[in-house]
Parts: sequence; structure tokens; C-alpha cells
Amino acid sequence: MRGRFEDQGGLFSYVEPESRIPARHPLRQVRALVREVLTELSWSLGKLYSHQGRPSIPPEQLLSALLLQAFYGVRSERQLMEQLNYNLLFRWFVGLSPDEPVWDASVFTKNRERLQGADVFGKFMAKLLNHKRVKPLLSDEHFSVDGTLIEAWASHKSFKPKDGSDNGPGKGDGSNFHGQKRKNDTHQSTSDPDARLYRKAAGREARLCYLGHVVMENRNGLAVAGTVTRANGTAERRASERMLKSQAKQRKITVGADKAYDTADHVAALRAINVTPHVTQNTGTPKRPRRSAIDGRTTRHAGYAISQTIRARAECIFGWGKQHGTMRKTKHRGLASVGADFMLNLIAYNLIRIPKLIAA
Repeated sequence: MRGRFEDQGGLFSYVEPESRIPARHPLRQVRALVREVLTELSWSLGKLYSHQGRPSIPPEQLLSALLLQAFYGVRSERQLMEQLNYNLLFRWFVGLSPDEPVWDASVFTKNRERLQGADVFGKFMAKLLNHKRVKPLLSDEHFSVDGTLIEAWASHKSFKPKDGSDNGPGKGDGSNFHGQKRKNDTHQSTSDPDARLYRKAAGREARLCYLGHVVMENRNGLAVAGTVTRANGTAERRASERMLKSQAKQRKITVGADKAYDTADHVAALRAINVTPHVTQNTGTPKRPRRSAIDGRTTRHAGYAISQTIRARAECIFGWGKQHGTMRKTKHRGLASVGADFMLNLIAYNLIRIPKLIAA
């Protein structure tokens, strides 16, 4: 018998959002883990708000919504609020009932500086990695480092002389810059002053971008530290030294890295902070040979070959963030905002993988 079509459903629904979510949905375990971490952060979050005035949006809900944005690659907070308005899965994850109104997208803009200033994303990462079910998954001896370009939210037209001089022939809007020598020393983006003109390798185009850096533990390939810096030729090495210094406080560790980290000063700096560098040897080319800072005293060990094999897994972190997350082209401006968004993507990557690792 053919069913009767009704364009309008029932006015009331007595089904809870919890019952709408499949029992084996992957976000169930992620949500439980996020709630436990947020409970531990409750005291730190409470210090960010005044005890007077009207109640604001709970920071736990804001952080949960931002994680959803990274999980599903939602392009903007405005689109995130649109999804949260009618998507029961999103409402369930954030903790909103079907009848509660969603907040305005400007809430994120007003609270982002508050969360960034208190390093909430860094504290969230630390609490997550110290969780009783997560800590056994991590290696405390063997790590890998790598960096990636994050395209800035600024165009080449905004890259203009710092002294305000004319851009040359054309309309004067920066659109006609062919044949000009433009360098970071003399030019700066008017849209995002922290962005730098940089190219990853010879023969590649230069872009206005930032550099994102990650430290990965080698047991399961989880991100344990991350930061964003201005793009320049030494940023990868200096950032890795700062991040690895905290990892090497308790014991001697090893770190795998590509040939961009094979410089004498960087290798010496790592050894000075109790880190054994398993860096890919950069011997140059037949036409331009060079001497590697790593010799047979390091490469002869079996651990060196293992580090060189595992270090490539750091690309999976960047690949996920650029394919599924919001890491390919940032929608934020300024070093602090881009860094917070980068950390959010690292947290999201870990949260996606941790339930599977626990189950295995």
C-alpha cells in the first residue's frame, strides 16, 4: 500500500538526541574523551571569566563546536552555526538540546582572544596526552619532527613596500608586480603583517604563508607538541629545538627529521639538550657536494634506520589537517590566531585516532 505523503511532520518530537545517534558512531568515544578532558580543565576555564554580569556561552560548548569544525572541515564559524542549528549530531556533541537556540557566530570572534591568551588549546593537548587511557599509547623516548606550509589569508596584491612607495606601473593597487623584486625585508602584507613570502623548495612558487611545526611520538604517530612561526629558512630548526627541549627534560630521547634539519649548528644544539639527532644526511648534489653533520657514529645503529622509516608518518598529520581539517589555508590572521587553529587541528587528529588505538 502506498504511504500518504505529508509535507509537514509532527509539531512535537519526544525522541531524545541521544537515541538518534547510532551506538557505534565514532563520535561517541570521542565525545566521552572530550568531556573527561574538559572536566579536568574546568578550574582553568573558570579563571577566565568574571563572577559578575550575565552568563556567557560555556567555554566547554565553544571548544566542542570548534572541534566539530576541525572534524568535518567546516569553512567558517557562520557555517558551523548553520549546521549546529539543524544538525542533531552536532547538537548532541556540543551539548545543546533540540529546543535551545544557537548562538551568534560573533561569539567565537569575541572569545578567541580569551582562549588564546590563556593557552587553552595547549592545556587541552597536555590534559589529553596525560589521560590515563592515552598515556600508555605514547612513546617517551623516540620522536619525529617536521614542518609544513600554511597558506595565509592574504593575497599577493596586499604585499606592498613597507615605506609606502608606489608599486610601479599599473593601477597602484599591487596587481601589477611582475618584474619587481619583492622581499620580506622591504615588503609586507597589509592584510596580514605576520605572513611571509616563502617557498618550500627550489622551483616552487612563493606564497604568503606561515610554517607549522609538529613533534610526533614514534609508537603510534600521535602529535605531542606543535607551534606556528613566521616562515623563514631557519624556523623549522629553531622551533624543533624549543619543542624538543621540554620532551628531553626527563631522559635522553631520539628525534627523526628530514635533510632540512641537517646543519652543524642544529645538530649541536640538539645534542646539548640531551637529544640524539636521527637526521637524514644531506650530502648535496654531485655538482655541489656538502658534508653532513651526521656521521657513521649515528647512522650505524639500527635505531637510526627505524627513525628514518617512522618519521615520514608525520606527513599523515599534515595530510589529515589539510584534507579534512582547516590547515590547508587558514581563515585567520595573525600569528596567535593561526597558531591556535593549528593546535586545534592537532588535537582533532589525535582525538580521531585515539579511540581506535585504545580499542586495538
